Amino acid sequence: MDHVTFVPTVDQLNYTFGGAEPVLRIKPGTVLTLWTEDAYGGRITSRDDKASVALDTEDLNPQTGPFWIEGAEPGDTLAVHLVDLTPARSWGASTLIPFFGGLTSVPASPTLQEPLPERTYIYEYDRAADTVGFSAQGSNFELSLPANPMLGTVGVAPARREVRSSLVPDAFGGNMDTPEMRIGATCYLRVNVEGALFSLGDGHYRQGEGESCGTAVEGAMHVTAIVDLIKGGGPEWPRLESDTHLMCIGSGRPLEEAWRASQVEMIGWLGDLYGLDRLDAYQLLTQISQVPIANVVDTNYSAVTKIDKQLLPPSPAYGGIHAELRSAAKSLGTISY
Repeated sequence: MDHVTFVPTVDQLNYTFGGAEPVLRIKPGTVLTLWTEDAYGGRITSRDDKASVALDTEDLNPQTGPFWIEGAEPGDTLAVHLVDLTPARSWGASTLIPFFGGLTSVPASPTLQEPLPERTYIYEYDRAADTVGFSAQGSNFELSLPANPMLGTVGVAPARREVRSSLVPDAFGGNMDTPEMRIGATCYLRVNVEGALFSLGDGHYRQGEGESCGTAVEGAMHVTAIVDLIKGGGPEWPRLESDTHLMCIGSGRPLEEAWRASQVEMIGWLGDLYGLDRLDAYQLLTQISQVPIANVVDTNYSAVTKIDKQLLPPSPAYGGIHAELRSAAKSLGTISY
């Protein structure tokens, strides 16, 4: 198994899916040890930093990659197993940004509302306790919360020569912002172009479902992932598998469209696994699915359709590659789940 380490320079960070030259070419089955910058590009470092002053809207959500996967062709399935996600700094930041977030007027849905006041929150990361510290600014209240490291952004180049901002989630993956993209998960993405051109980034030290204000506890991240390739079988929308659940992620606006995409994708997956026709899968899905919201703040919203594996008879997805990658991850000695 090849093991490649890549730490990008500032000039090597990319801000799109599609349209960027690969930083490296790797073989399927390669272990990648990477570093990712935070969504702010490292520009928010204290409570005194204000997003409207510190940030350049054309320079947000830097991605590490893209990586050219040898042998990847349109219609194939890229499998990305997240082995380890370790905060790279002793703090993460979250900001209230004018006209951005789920509970304020936004450009896509303008009102006469004034922007909410800006605030920047610095969450100290306690490595020993694996917690992040919340400190209120309008009162005397502090709280330690368990860290739940995740990646907001995992994706490949879109089809039809499209170039999409790294702020956007869509069928190619991208900025889905789901807490399910965590250690131990395997993400399945449809390859749209030769080489796949896979990137990741947007580390979060903690995030709740929905990412209400628009920013999680954003932080640079050390990432270990195994990237493998399955010939054919490319899903229409991103799929996720953990030891306990099958998941599909849909994105769109309004939120109902994101929900629909994730539901239809799961109906297709149930058909693949159990030979169910669409109506039987639809009926079964109605009784067993959970639907956590991933984000309600990005250019497209994202929803997750999630099924507990214990409710279904065993039927390993993609020939059981998740279990294989999990076993390979354990052999690395860095896995923490």
